[in-house]
Amino acid sequence: MKSAVLAFSNLAVHENMIKIQPRHLINLKNVRFNLLSARNLHYVQGQSPEPKIREYFYYIDHEGMLFLDDARMKNFTSCFKEKDFLKFFFTRLRLNKTQRYLSDFPYISLCGRERNFIRCDDTPLVFTEQLKKVDGGEEVLSYAHAGQVLTLPFEPHQLYMDPKNGRVYHPATPQVGGIGLVRSKLAIELSQHFEFPAGDASPTHFKWHGERLKLENDWVTGTQRFPMSEECQ
Repeated sequence: MKSAVLAFSNLAVHENMIKIQPRHLINLKNVRFNLLSARNLHYVQGQSPEPKIREYFYYIDHEGMLFLDDARMKNFTSCFKEKDFLKFFFTRLRLNKTQRYLSDFPYISLCGRERNFIRCDDTPLVFTEQLKKVDGGEEVLSYAHAGQVLTLPFEPHQLYMDPKNGRVYHPATPQVGGIGLVRSKLAIELSQHFEFPAGDASPTHFKWHGERLKLENDWVTGTQRFPMSEECQ
């Protein structure tokens, strides 16, 4: 029943929004998006390709904000902020294996009878805060601007700074490719704890709570990422 209520609530949100409108370890299975093809992509928000199925299309920017893909203005005012909806949406997010819109929307969130296709600037999970869980004090990274609602354990020894684009990444769930971008504001805060050898573009250690942690970045080579931004490819 709760799922049905959430699905109905999500549908209402959809309808309202539519009306408004060095050392480089990363070896990712990137898709080079054809921008001309993307401009010629045709879809209708809420379209029903088969009975009782609706399809919606989303975009996630490098700050972790979620938008309808065809929204003309993409800023904090127009992004989705309701935390129950964000939890419902992101806990179902995974790689798109439906064969529909696969080359343009490599991720999907299946919410009941809704197919929510997603593309993003870099990764679908963008870590937005570093905090402690209120129920146990465990250090976590929050993503999608959802605070305590959406978190993963913080593993500081596995932070990875890509020397090619300067962005910082952290392990994410395998369902979304195993890697998540750290938003720029948080990355700047965390970068103060990196230790760089002389003349090296990549950090080798991370100082955290008085400990000097050796960075372990081998995990990166087994991840998948499908960014739209050429800077990230």
